[in-house]
Amino acid sequence: VYIEEGADIKDELYLGVVLDRAKEMPVIMASTEGGMEIEKVAEESPEKIIKVAVDPAIGFQGFHGRELVFGLGITDKNEQKKLIDFASKLYKVYMDTDAEMIEINPLIKTGSGDFLALDGKMGFDDSALYRHPEIEEMRDISEEDPDEREASQYGLSYVALDGEIGCMVNGAGLAMGTMDTINYMGGTPANFLDVGGSANAETVAKGFEIILKNPNVKAIFVNIFGGIVRCDRIANGILEATKKVDVNVPVVVRLDGTNAAEAAEILKNANIDNVIAATDLADGAKKAVEAAKGA
Repeated sequence: VYIEEGADIKDELYLGVVLDRAKEMPVIMASTEGGMEIEKVAEESPEKIIKVAVDPAIGFQGFHGRELVFGLGITDKNEQKKLIDFASKLYKVYMDTDAEMIEINPLIKTGSGDFLALDGKMGFDDSALYRHPEIEEMRDISEEDPDEREASQYGLSYVALDGEIGCMVNGAGLAMGTMDTINYMGGTPANFLDVGGSANAETVAKGFEIILKNPNVKAIFVNIFGGIVRCDRIANGILEATKKVDVNVPVVVRLDGTNAAEAAEILKNANIDNVIAATDLADGAKKAVEAAKGA
């Protein structure tokens, strides 16, 4: 049971800080439509959302605060000062905790002109949690996808999707390109799985195991461009996976870059029936789609 003191609510506002990837900097967002989901406000009344970009090199300054309060139509000097101070502290919390987003909704203005946070939430950058053990301690793993959590323990980035072609790729950019090409060829990706630059036979085998937990997977497309990661390690990982896991779907493999020739030789000598070689991304995506449709 959570009991909170009643508040004298005169107005409800929204105030948050998010990372704007297009501007490549944090953006303070505010709206007079407090208490509503900001996504709904953005869809129905985008003109009611104030956005103030803050360059991290200079941090939150007075002119940011003035742009914020004027945009919200707050004319009382005392209220302006209080809200600017609130926004400045919210921005500091966002930066100090390596947050990905922080929002107060609703932020209320009381009858006496004070501003109080009645509800709020934060999202943190997982990659920065090593700097914040106090935040890591509050992590509730029961709220996380068990497959994504298991993948992260092996250095894998995994996100389940709704399609039927499992994807194993190195690098987020190549992963996105692979999924787009699968869609272009008439298929649908079943997951995003990035093995990263430190992949070895064990992590690749674990990746296969996680992908194959999804009963909708009818084919797997392994698309690796060897830069940091060596293609022969991926090939050995595929062999390891076939020994540890029942790989009962076609596996299309495209390996290019570091030790690609050695990798091709490893797979050729293994003579695995359901492993299909591909020459490039388009060829691999096409063969994966055909394999999934024929499964």
